[in-house]
Amino acid sequence: MTVSSIWNALADQALAGDIISREDARAVLSAPDDALLDQLAAAYRVRRHHFGNRVRLHFLLNAQSGLCPEDCHYCSQSSVSTAEIEKYPFMAREKILAAADRAASLNVGTFCMVISGRAPGGRVFEKVLDAVREVKSRHGMHVCACLGLLSEDHVRQLEEAGVDQVNHNLNSSERYTNEIVTTHTFGDRVATVEHVARSNMKTCSGGIIGMGETDDDIIDLALSLRELGVRSVPVNFLIPIPGTPFEARHDLDPRRCLRVLCLYRFILPSQEIRIAGGREVHLRSMQAFGLYAANSIFIGDYLTTPGQAARADFEMIRDAGFVLESPDGKPLDPSRLDELLGMAGITKAAAPSDSSLPHGSCSPRPRSLPR
Repeated sequence: MTVSSIWNALADQALAGDIISREDARAVLSAPDDALLDQLAAAYRVRRHHFGNRVRLHFLLNAQSGLCPEDCHYCSQSSVSTAEIEKYPFMAREKILAAADRAASLNVGTFCMVISGRAPGGRVFEKVLDAVREVKSRHGMHVCACLGLLSEDHVRQLEEAGVDQVNHNLNSSERYTNEIVTTHTFGDRVATVEHVARSNMKTCSGGIIGMGETDDDIIDLALSLRELGVRSVPVNFLIPIPGTPFEARHDLDPRRCLRVLCLYRFILPSQEIRIAGGREVHLRSMQAFGLYAANSIFIGDYLTTPGQAARADFEMIRDAGFVLESPDGKPLDPSRLDELLGMAGITKAAAPSDSSLPHGSCSPRPRSLPR
């Protein structure tokens, strides 16, 4: 069997709905660099079958920053972080709506509202519900909420308010979770995902690669997401932010990241796979290759690290021959992408006209939103 036929055999299994073996999964991650293009071609067969050449855009708003009691070692907002980020309570209504307006102008399909903390307190949760209702009344975008650990009652109220999707990442395997956080368990995170799965909202859960985990941990995370029936999977690549316990972790290169994306497409064939935090830092000049396995990206900034300019993302999508996807899942006319590229003033995706919101860059330095 030739090298390319090995990866095509995995694509055939994925297209048939079968789970690839652990041995084959390990082979994907340990393959030599000269196999990478064949792996990407095989992963693209699966991606194209389910999503064509469409790319979904998500826009992330950090609506409450820092002030978190959890000790997640990767996070600049955690209780054990000394990273120089600005901490602020729940963002004013006007700023949230300005960010939503900006997201809509960029043809974003999903507006993701995130707050720091273990779980949403009563007053903050009510503000989240009000913000969701207002955003939904103004725009046709889907709304995703990422609010920490949730109860069944939280989930019910989010669904009633109009939330389309709830994100709560597993982050790593069950085995490795205790190495990255001690203030909650893998089971706590699974419980929140299961609450959402019992609703009519879409489940969104993924992980962070590059925290010192083994290949088997990466495989186990993907298998857990598949077992839970998660429909949207953000794959983050650790940015080792100074002041966090993982500030010295530098385990990734573009080729490693692309192999992980290929593996996740083979294990999670019909799921939305989103290249999330760390895309610009770790994939660098090879970002476009990621779209052959993944079908979604964040446009704009992340939680406390900046993304690249919207124009750069639009050019990448166009130049690689992909098209944008509308919120209803249909491909947008390619001329719309040309219109977006021609819009005056597109320099940073996460910068509404309100100058109090952040301007992104491709620099990995920490930054946060002012109050």
